[in-house]
Amino acid sequence: MTPDEVSGNRSWPEGFAVLLADYERHLTAERDLSTHSVRAYIGDVADLLDHLIRLGHDDLGQLDIRSLRSWLAKQQSLGKSRSTMARRATAARVFTAWAQRTGRIDTDPGALLASPKGHKTLPGVLGQADTRAVLDAAAVAADDGSPVGLRDLAIMELLYATGIRVGELCALDVDDVDDSRRVVRVFGKGRKERSVPYGVPAGQALERWLVEARPKLAREGSGPAAFLGARGGRIDQRAVRRMVHERLAVVDVPDLAPHGLRHTAATHLLEGGADLRSVQELLGHASLATTQIYTHVSTDRLRQAYQQAHPRA
Repeated sequence: MTPDEVSGNRSWPEGFAVLLADYERHLTAERDLSTHSVRAYIGDVADLLDHLIRLGHDDLGQLDIRSLRSWLAKQQSLGKSRSTMARRATAARVFTAWAQRTGRIDTDPGALLASPKGHKTLPGVLGQADTRAVLDAAAVAADDGSPVGLRDLAIMELLYATGIRVGELCALDVDDVDDSRRVVRVFGKGRKERSVPYGVPAGQALERWLVEARPKLAREGSGPAAFLGARGGRIDQRAVRRMVHERLAVVDVPDLAPHGLRHTAATHLLEGGADLRSVQELLGHASLATTQIYTHVSTDRLRQAYQQAHPRA
């Protein structure tokens, strides 16, 4: 939803609508955030401005630490999760810092705002046997040589082999795939570029898709997209998510979104002995703390295996 659409649904002072549009341009052009992140930030700030109006304020200069805290308290009373609360506190701090820097407010109340500590939930992952079963089933479905079947196999293999995000996969162009070195060039959050290797099975699936099947789906307006939808355009994230759910349902394993294959890849890398820094680089995490959650997943799985197998567990 754009700032115009957000403000159009609200009875706002004219200045608030202009403010939100200016902030959206800043997030997009200067911070180079993804569309998803911009949408989340704009939604959070719009909610904050709504709260300011409910308090009887129609000027951003009236925003202070008390109104910020009462806004977050309202979120908590509505049952928002800790992670949502933490994100909204961050969104408020980023917004108020920008507002002060650009002369829209004199002081930055967000600088006094403590962030609620987010509760890190352990991601769901597939075991190695279940993962093999899913990929084997995708390979069987592609045996008839149908373009969609070969595309889906290539996507499943690549998601698991590289751990890339579904948005990163959809954004891949043909030239981003280096089949000679078995590496994909990925542009992650903030357009940060990284190279991610993949193995032989993913390489074989990619080659069949790009050489045999992609030309059959390509249309005049397909452009350079590596993965195409049924109508020949660049495949979108919704189509990939739907396909992943369908592939997992065939094998009757725990249902996961494409991000679950990313979690699975990271966990299996650590279980296989990869060091944490390497996994961080492969996944494109800015912070090592984000990657460390997978060590807890591996430890939990090890503990479960120990309790099942050790006679004195």
